[in-house]
Amino acid sequence: MKKPFLKISLLAIASFLCFSLYANHHEKTYKFETIAEGLSFPWGIAFLSNDEILVTEKTGQLRIIKDGKLLEDPITGVPDSLFKGQGGLEGIVLHPNFVNNKYLYLSFSETDADNKRMNTLRVVRGKLEGQSLTNVETIFRASPSRKTANHYGAKMVFLKDGTLLITSGDGFSYREDAQKLDNHFGKVIRVNDDGSIPADNPFVSTPGAKPEIWSYGHRNLQGIVINSDGSVVYEHEHGPRGGDELNIVEKGKNYGWPAITYGIDYSGALISPFKEKEGMEQPIKYWVPSIAPSGMTFYNGDLFPAWKGNLFISALVPGDVRRVSIDGNKAVDEETLFTTLGRIRNVVSAPDGSLVLATDSPKGKLIRVVPNN
Repeated sequence: MKKPFLKISLLAIASFLCFSLYANHHEKTYKFETIAEGLSFPWGIAFLSNDEILVTEKTGQLRIIKDGKLLEDPITGVPDSLFKGQGGLEGIVLHPNFVNNKYLYLSFSETDADNKRMNTLRVVRGKLEGQSLTNVETIFRASPSRKTANHYGAKMVFLKDGTLLITSGDGFSYREDAQKLDNHFGKVIRVNDDGSIPADNPFVSTPGAKPEIWSYGHRNLQGIVINSDGSVVYEHEHGPRGGDELNIVEKGKNYGWPAITYGIDYSGALISPFKEKEGMEQPIKYWVPSIAPSGMTFYNGDLFPAWKGNLFISALVPGDVRRVSIDGNKAVDEETLFTTLGRIRNVVSAPDGSLVLATDSPKGKLIRVVPNN
């Protein structure tokens, strides 16, 4: 009668030892270094150099961290944004030729000038001159405006052809519009660096369609990156209750929301009985329950050779980063990392090959992940 109990006890001890060895292995693999703290909901991150970093604060400020110090004064000339709900000053990306032209791009929510009860997503570019943003001009404004302060998307990435992709969320209450081409809800947008429309956008010649649309049928897209040679665009988006997705985004494709989904409504009600339909793309990975994916980077650094070519996805719930191994067009493996930092808003690759994380808090931090040599 004692033998089964002994076997169970030995198995439990063995499992604990394996877990301890696994945890200790990862503790030895990397360590955390705090770059800056006291940031008000840090959201977007861009590197001027390894030691000079631009950070957007959702509350409306663009900050500079230089040589490990958060400069007291924010950058001037940044347009006003609407800090409400999920809105605020959010995405940032540098022009591919930033070294010469000094252009950077910001995405944010703003109040509609003609109707103060409405708001929308806006993207501007401006020149960074010292600690001022000058020559600010609008290159995209989502249409129509919405009443809700949710689901803006607001992430950006430049393609290797010099055009800019912008994620535009479904506005939460406008999900059916994600399947229509006459609006910007639930879309990936593609524009030239000056905001003009590329002639080869897929719906330029479609009557009634918004010509900026690159792909559609999305929900709340908060991660978009390209691989090392620029040939693949990866995008992730929040599902409702379950059904977060990782997609490969391609020209003119329909990604299904809300006609197909792996999630259900927050109330528990069914959104759609379908998980797949002809003519609609499947994610290369999805999460049930939700992890609330909030940022992403394609790692191509040298500090962590074993991680090269992997995607890193920051998650707000419960608060960690997911390392996803990619083989061709498939997500083949997932590992949960950095579980002790709380809600993580963003993860980016630094020029030196480290990873930099932003914690989601009114007293947020930027944390660098480096090898524990």
